Amino acid sequence: MDVAAKVTSKGQITIPKDVREVLGIGAGDTVMFRVADSRVVFTRTHDLIDLAGTVEVPAAKRNTSWNEILDSVRQDRVRRNG
Repeated sequence: MDVAAKVTSKGQITIPKDVREVLGIGAGDTVMFRVADSRVVFTRTHDLIDLAGTVEVPAAKRNTSWNEILDSVRQDRVRRNG
């Protein structure tokens, strides 16, 4: 879907209705702009509560403390980056 929008003198745009509907964007929602090279990816951000239960956690990983998770991620990064 390609939809055009004009930029105002203040650098603002109105998100076209079709885009808001497809992305489920409503008043008060937060959106994210990611710039890569000369392109922008625009997406609606989700509240963490909205995401609860959307990722399956293996039984072996449940009840793991936050510090253990951070340590594990750091160790994995060191192994990958040498």
